[in-house]
This record gives sequence, C-alpha cells and structure tokens, in this order.
Amino acid sequence: MALSGKAKAKKGNFLKIFILICLAFLIAAGVYVSIVFFEKSPPVVKLDVNNQYLGKSGEFTVSASDDESGLQALRMIIKQKDKEHVLFEKQFPRSSYTDQAGPATFSEKVLFEFEGSGLENGEAELILTVNDFSLRNTFSGNLAEIRTKLIIDTIPPKIGMLHAERYIRNGGSGIVIYEITGDVSRHGAEIDGFYHGGHPVGDGRDNVYIAYIALPYDAEGIGKAAIIAEDVAGNSSSYVFSPVFQQEKKKADRINITDGFLSAKIPEFSQHHPEMTGNMKEKYLHTNRIIRQKNNAAILELCSETHSERMWEDRFLRMAGASRSGFADYRTYFYKGKEIDRQVHLGMDIASTRRAEVQAANGGKVVFADYLGIYGNMILLDHGQGVFSLYSHLSKIDVAVGDGVDKGTVIGLTGKTGMAGGDHLHFSMLVNGVFVTPKEWWDQQWIEVTIEEPLVDSRF
Repeated sequence: MALSGKAKAKKGNFLKIFILICLAFLIAAGVYVSIVFFEKSPPVVKLDVNNQYLGKSGEFTVSASDDESGLQALRMIIKQKDKEHVLFEKQFPRSSYTDQAGPATFSEKVLFEFEGSGLENGEAELILTVNDFSLRNTFSGNLAEIRTKLIIDTIPPKIGMLHAERYIRNGGSGIVIYEITGDVSRHGAEIDGFYHGGHPVGDGRDNVYIAYIALPYDAEGIGKAAIIAEDVAGNSSSYVFSPVFQQEKKKADRINITDGFLSAKIPEFSQHHPEMTGNMKEKYLHTNRIIRQKNNAAILELCSETHSERMWEDRFLRMAGASRSGFADYRTYFYKGKEIDRQVHLGMDIASTRRAEVQAANGGKVVFADYLGIYGNMILLDHGQGVFSLYSHLSKIDVAVGDGVDKGTVIGLTGKTGMAGGDHLHFSMLVNGVFVTPKEWWDQQWIEVTIEEPLVDSRF
C-alpha cells in the first residue's frame, strides 16, 4: 500500500535526523580520537647535568612528564663520532585505548661508567629522547629531545712537589709548595682529614701553588699528610709527604673563679645569651663550655673563606706589654677550692696600660668586628691565603667588616669584655681556622726559614 505524501515526508525527516545524528556522532568521535590519539603536545623533559665534564663515572637525573597521552619511551645515549653508548632505555606498554595510555610522570637517576663504554677522552654529545603515546608522526608519538655537549676526561691532574714542610709541632704552622699540570677545581693539603686550601704563589709562576698548613694544639702525631688535587670531571690525585712531628710539652695553669668575678661577668653574658638558666656558677659553666664551643665554631666558619692573595709582609707585630697567659695553656678552673672545669687557652694574653691601642699585626682585611661570647668585643683579620689574626676582650672597636688595614693600623683599644677578669689583649693566630702559636709568626727568622726561603728556592 503506497504511503501518503504526509507519511513520506515524515519518513524523510526521520532519515535526515538519523543521518545528522550519525554525522554528529562521527564528528564527535573524530574529535575525541583526534584529541586523545593525535594530541600535539610533546612531553616535558628535564635533564640535570652537574657540569660539562664527565670523568670515570657520572650521574644524571632524568625527569619527564606528559599529562595527555602519557609517556611511551625514553632513551638516553652518549654519541661520540660514529659510536653510540646507550645509558638508559625505557619502554612503557599501552595501558588504555580510551584514556591516558602511559604514565604521566617518570624520574630516574642514570649512572655512567667510562670503563667498558667504548668511548674515548674528548668531545661527545649526550642525547635524551622521550616519546609519548600520540598517534602522530606515523604512530611514533610526539618527540621531546635534549642534546648536551660533553667533554669526557678521565685523566687525573699531575702534582709535582716543590717544597714540603720538614718539621712541624702541635700548634705549629708550615707551608707546602707544589705544581699542578691540568685544570683543577680544588687543590690543597690535607692533614689527618683536615683540608688546607692552596693558593697561587703570586710571583708570576703559572700553576704553582702554596698551602699554609697547621696542626691542632692537641695533635699527638701525623697520620697522613698529602697534597690533593681534583679536576672538574671528578678525577683526583694525591702526593703524600711526611713532615717530622715534634711534640710540645703541655703547660698547666690554674684559674680561681671568685664570686666577685661571677658578679661582674654573668650579667654581661646573660645580656647576650638570655637562654642561660641556673645560678651564677651554672651560667658561668654554660658560658665556659657551650658558648666557648659555639664561638670557636663560628671562628672556624669565618676562616673557611680567605683571599687568595697574600696581604702580609715580614713578621707579625706583638703588642708591647707583659705576657699573662700563653698559647695552649691547659687550664683547670676552681671555685671555692673545688675543681669545676677544664679548658685550653688558644691565644696569648698581653697586658699593658688600660685601654691601650691595639694595632693590626700585619696587612689584611677585617672579616669580623663585633661581640662574640667569651671573646667579648673581637676583631678578626684575614691576611690572605688562610692566615688570620684575632684580637679580643676589646673595650673599643675602630674598624668595620670589609675595611682594609695596614700593619700598625690602630683597630681598637684593650679592655675586659668577654671572659676577661682584667684589661688586656687576647691575641690569636689561625691557619685555615686552626689556632696556632703566635710566637712563630712574631719571629722574623721563622718567617724567613719557613716561608720566604722555600718560596725562593722552589723557583730553581
């Protein structure tokens, strides 16, 4: 039976609607497929490389992310001429056809070992490639790539010893002079694990260096002494030397702590260290032990940075006056006849007139000029190449951090701030933060024999 015109029209409209719905579905599906399977955004990649140089071993950190189709593959190689050394490869299986197909993030530490790599010393290129799960680029995905130029260097620097200190005592100083072949990032002398940085000798000789060395006051020998050198690729060399150790005799000193001393000093310490608790004797012991330890740690930190050029000449000045206490005096403290503490005095106490002028012992630069616990008002001068001088218990400071001073410049006045019972100067010498006896540095003959003559002799 033939359809009426109205029925035919209705059927035709339905067919059109159906076709439009199908077309809309196909368009939506196409858009979805295009967005999900043919997305255009490449992965985000990060490669941490410590420096341009690569030694016998190395470490890299690889990070990648892709928030759309997900990560598919990572590959990291070192290319050198016609050689390729694969450092790392990672392939992820597709985990979904309707959503993100691979992981959104990935991070890994990649190690390099020169031995067995087939590579040689010289220029190379580090190449990292990362693909995602997009079907673009003939189904290989969007590509992110990082290329970094490298220099492979597995040859350690060479050290030539020009002068090594022959004799050194506990609390004493000395020098080593050496030559280095090759570029280095760090070099100096290491004595029983303590590092003394090296500096250019400053007389026009390239690659010739001096390191000032010292032994702590309580050293009982020398286990190992060596010049060490490390280049930017991490290659290192060492040259062992063996100075003869000379033992200094211990010197004992007795200090009587009175109530009058406590009454005069504890308010000062409490003002600067309000955290202290207890009675006056307990606060005194806290100052003499804990604060002393913190003060010496702060001084060591101040001495960790030094000018590479020598700023001093000839012997260091000694302030005129009578010696009151010596370097490395082993002090026993008594209160009301009973022993309460033991400490070591790391300087020379010199007494003159009250508020006597204090002169810079040699040329240098002010690196500290302020109050510091047991030292009271204190000045620390950097004389270059690791040599420092310290002036404490001052009543007045006449210089500021950053000031340059000449030998003999008045930098302050003596006093009794800090752990001082009377007006005097506490003077210390330090080598790379190690307290040493000032007597050597006050002696022109010691300066000539220990430092100046070896510098001249090392030229021949």
